[in-house]
Amino acid sequence: MVTIAQCQRLETAWSAALATATGGRTFSTHGNTWVWLPARRELGLMFPSAVSAAAVRPALAEGVRLGAASVRVWLNGAVDAVELRDLRFEPSWQPWWMAAPVSAVAGDTGVAQEGDDDGGDAGPARLTDEVPDYTGPLAQELRVVRSQPRQAWHAVSRSADTGNITGAAYSFYPSGVAGLRGLGGIQHLEVLPDHQRQGLATSLVATTARRAAAAGARDLAVNATPQGYQFFSRRGFTLLGRGKTFSLQLDGSARP
Repeated sequence: MVTIAQCQRLETAWSAALATATGGRTFSTHGNTWVWLPARRELGLMFPSAVSAAAVRPALAEGVRLGAASVRVWLNGAVDAVELRDLRFEPSWQPWWMAAPVSAVAGDTGVAQEGDDDGGDAGPARLTDEVPDYTGPLAQELRVVRSQPRQAWHAVSRSADTGNITGAAYSFYPSGVAGLRGLGGIQHLEVLPDHQRQGLATSLVATTARRAAAAGARDLAVNATPQGYQFFSRRGFTLLGRGKTFSLQLDGSARP
């Protein structure tokens, strides 16, 4: 059975993979794990067992030095965040941790590989590590697929009329992370508003899920938004619990 602790460990591994692929890094202060994501200029504190201002301040100073625009703290729902409020952090979006057997998610959808003439029965989603349309953070973060081709995969859907991207998703199945054997994840699923309710999200999830399954994943986890709960619950995912995040905006001249 997948646990919330495993979901949190998976999220930390994914953030660390993105950091490595984009020139960032992970570091520790007072036993806490921080991840620097330069593509988005975001510093993240990953699931501390407790939060104190004394432990957070040194990392905030490092974030200012690095040029961070924002700081995000990921928390288990049971952790007291009162000292974050004292540091001017504000409540942000709430992760809804969900999991499903990969067999329930992948279904019978085939996988269209990059370069195929058509998707056949695979639907509109295609696996690819080259997306010329991407710029900025999206282009930088796609490096995670090229740098870790046995652990990270990316799929896009495109309009049949215009060829423009209509949606995208990643799947991730890390190796060598304690406690995560058999557990992969769906990350950054997005379908543009004008193209929703057309089956694109289902195709993106199924396509990336099948690739993770081929690598050995038996279960998949996702940090859904409250709005995404209905979609994932209809596709085999069950709710494990809810977490919380807090955010702080930095202007480059702020001092903790």
